[in-house]
Formats: sequence, C-alpha cells, structure tokens
Amino acid sequence: MNLARLDLNLVVALRALLEERNVTRAGERVGLSQPAMSAALSRLRRHFDDDLLARVGGHYELTALGQVLLDRTSTAYDVLERLFTSQADFDPAKETREFKLIASDYAVAVFGTELARVVHEEAPGIRLRFSQTPPTVVDDTATLLSTSDGLLMPHGIISDFPATDLYDDRWVFLVADDHPSVPDRLTSEDLSRLPWVTYQRTYDAPAVRQLGMLGIEPRVEVSVDSFQLLPLMVAGTRRIALVQARLARLMAPLTAVRVVQPPYEAVPLREALWWHPVHTHDAAHIWLRETATRAARGLLDRETRKPARRDAPGRRDSVP
Repeated sequence: MNLARLDLNLVVALRALLEERNVTRAGERVGLSQPAMSAALSRLRRHFDDDLLARVGGHYELTALGQVLLDRTSTAYDVLERLFTSQADFDPAKETREFKLIASDYAVAVFGTELARVVHEEAPGIRLRFSQTPPTVVDDTATLLSTSDGLLMPHGIISDFPATDLYDDRWVFLVADDHPSVPDRLTSEDLSRLPWVTYQRTYDAPAVRQLGMLGIEPRVEVSVDSFQLLPLMVAGTRRIALVQARLARLMAPLTAVRVVQPPYEAVPLREALWWHPVHTHDAAHIWLRETATRAARGLLDRETRKPARRDAPGRRDSVP
C-alpha cells in the first residue's frame, strides 16, 4: 500500500458514511454536498472493491466489510486527529482542549478527583474526560492507548509501554459492621468459607493470582463492574470484599462496613499513568504527565497533613 497515493480526506468521509449510513446526512456532517459525498463513496468502493453500503428496502445497511471498517475507521480517525493536533509548545493557562483518560472508577475516585482539582486551578480551558477501562485492555492495549491520552492502571497487568508511577496502595477486606462471625481479623478459613463480592473485570490480575497461589478459592456470590459498589454489596450481609485501602478509606464512612486486614501479606499495588509512545514528545502530553505527577504528590502531602480520623462507634479497624 502506497500511502502517498491515498487521499486522507477519505478517512473523514468513510467514517461519516459508515456511521450515518446515509449519503446526504454524511455530507452534512462533514460539510460536503450530496454529489461530492456520492463521489467520495464511489472512490471508496473502488478502493475496497466492496459496496460498503448496500441498499435494503428504503435504507442502507453496512456490508460485512463495512462493519469491519466501522471500528477501524473510528480508531484511525482518532489517531490522525491526535497526530495533527500535536504541538511544539503548550501553555496550559491559554489552551483549550480535552484530554481523554481511561480509568476504573477506583482510580477516578482516588486520584482523578485530585487531578481534576489541580487542572481546574492551573488550566481553566482544559477538560478531562474519564472513560471506563474496557475488558479488552489487555488484548488490545496499543489501540486503546493510541486513541486516548493515557490509562490509569496498576503495574502487573500491562507492560511494554511507557508509564510514570503515581502512588502506592494496598489491599484490605471489607465486612459488615455487624458481621456475626468476623470479630477483629479474617482467617484463611474465613476467606474460603464466607461468600464474596468481587470486581468482575478480569484484568485485576495480581491480587487474584495471589489468592490462587495461596490455595484460596473465593466463593463468589455477587460480582459487579464497579469497585465503589463493593461496600454497598457487603453492608448488612455475611459477604466479604477485597478492595484497595485508599478506596476503603473513602467509602467506609458512607456505608455500614468496616475494614479488616488480610490474613496474609497482600501484594502491593502501584498505580501508574500509561501512554502510547506516539505521545512521548508531545508538549501537551508532557504537561499532562507532569501535572499528574504533581497531583499525586499533592495527594500524598494532604494525606500526611490530615489528622487521624476517629472511627465511628462499632468500627474495630481503620485504614492507615
């Protein structure tokens, strides 16, 4: 394929045609007349040797190849947009743009709020958009990173991409305040005997692998796709849940749960900001990474200055 002979404007037309499935609406979307968009569709059909859009009754449907190209075109468009909006200089006080970060609800609650606070104070024209980490993150990391500005994720799940470390965390267990059979600590027998609430995404790998290595097979009663739902599913039940200590510190005062420590030395958690190498030398992205690092330092500084919290009556353990 000789890219020099391709008209990259066709990427814009192709995306509009595949998403709108209508020549007139696609033309209106990208500012082309109906004849001009029809001509673009003809060129695309010759290039791919496929109709792409096939008339069925009174409307158009995507062909099999058109369906394949739908997701690929969106990804290609995002990559091209990021490529041609790269800057040699970046002034956060004057710029207006959006950064897209992929993150779990845990990372947004614990770190994203601090990052948003710093950005609000230093760069009023900058917007942050947090999107939930998809299940395909491990299988298609390169594509995910190429179409976003970064991924908030602990070490031990993905590798071979640049990253900057942000903060450390650890794993603790949540049980109901009035749990009938867990006084002060969990035992290994408790972990096998009691019902669990788990985070259902498969990329929470290190902590899950550790349980298997210890011969602990959780008896999962409920699974959810949000870390912040775990305390709600524990309160008032016999269930237990494995959560990050920083999130437990945020959520425990809001629900009728308490924190107990694992009966084993839990694998540590180090959260990092990962990015695609194509962003490494981009001035705007350098600012984003530096700001994330400063936000992480501010998070740690505030925790150091914050006085110790008094536990509510009935709580027999706190999260240091």
